[in-house]
Amino acid sequence: MSQHPTDAAIHNAYTLAKERYAGLNVDTEKALAALEKIAISLHCWQGDDVGGFEDPERGLSGGIMATGNYPGKARTAVELRQDLDKAYSLIPGNHRLNLHAIYLESDTAVPRNEIRPEHFSNWVEWAKVNKHGIDFNPSCFSHPLADDGFTLASADDGIRSFWIEHCIASREVAAHFGKELGTPAVTNIWIPDGYKDTPIDRAAPRRRLKESLDAVLAMPIDPTYNLDAVECKLFGIGSESYVVGSHEFYMGYAIQNQTLLCLDAGHFHPTEVISDKISSVLLYVPQLLLHVSRGVRWDSDHVVTLTDELQAIMQEIVRGDYLQRVHIGLDFFDASINRIAAWTIGTRNAQRALLMALLEPTAQMRVLEMSGDYTARLALLEELKGMPFGAVWDQFCLQQGVPVGMAYLDEIYAYEKQVLAHR
Repeated sequence: MSQHPTDAAIHNAYTLAKERYAGLNVDTEKALAALEKIAISLHCWQGDDVGGFEDPERGLSGGIMATGNYPGKARTAVELRQDLDKAYSLIPGNHRLNLHAIYLESDTAVPRNEIRPEHFSNWVEWAKVNKHGIDFNPSCFSHPLADDGFTLASADDGIRSFWIEHCIASREVAAHFGKELGTPAVTNIWIPDGYKDTPIDRAAPRRRLKESLDAVLAMPIDPTYNLDAVECKLFGIGSESYVVGSHEFYMGYAIQNQTLLCLDAGHFHPTEVISDKISSVLLYVPQLLLHVSRGVRWDSDHVVTLTDELQAIMQEIVRGDYLQRVHIGLDFFDASINRIAAWTIGTRNAQRALLMALLEPTAQMRVLEMSGDYTARLALLEELKGMPFGAVWDQFCLQQGVPVGMAYLDEIYAYEKQVLAHR
């Protein structure tokens, strides 16, 4: 790796950047203080390619696929927590964990509709020690009762009941997390249900899904402990022609039942973006869950990079003053590169995009827009693109005690030699 900047060089660059931003009436210290408080939920499934610990021998199914065979993936929950600890140590701030039900720990096989808080006790103790909140997800895939492509919308009463019971149990586990950790868990329901080819009856599966969701959410849970979210999708592997839980279905359901709506950046048409949906949806639902990802031609969940859309998502959250109403989670899984690097790169990019949004003179731009001075608005927006936000980001990393610049990669490669290579 190249030589890394000294602390003095970072401070000097930040001092100059601070002056530049002050010229635009932007307080960089205020922006850094705000960024420090924003927790991002890292997804556990990046660390082991969505395998989980329920049945390591069973392959992925139900619209889930991880490609690549980079060595060193986590084989146990202990290894996964070890890898997560390393990733968190390279990411500034204090963040959450997004956990799937298949990451339980038990000496005996546990049917998914019988999962209980005790099957996740090690995760809770780990989270307490590290001050992480935990979010949760029912795992409605990679299971014999999901092999025909249907779960909560299945026409088979027995299959549908099994998944309803699984989702109910998942909410109870999540509520336990919320009580134990002092921060509500977001329980996000995603299902793969749909048809590969064009169906004759589009309505019946959606009626069944609505009835199933009603049964799952029938028991109220204190929002201090658990927040329910539903996640839409346009298409997937095995459901290319029809997905039961479409955007329109779940948006209607979330509005009617005042749940959170989950918008995944890879779950829409390739030319459709979620940044434009945030302000509309928040007119009708109390809060949003975002799965920040990067779809390439389809919902391929690539590692998040600092794209225009990522910046637009964070700008919308900050400009709309939605930070208290939007939960930011990540959702990508790349098995072709170092998995800890994937977490680190993706999360740091999400934070950099947040910082760029926090460094905007939002109030000033709003005044220009309301006064009809679109010329000045455009000029200011373009001027911001050349501002030295990177120096402010480096200062944030230094303050938080994490590697600055590419230095984190040195630590990842050292960890790869010392730990991952021996798996």
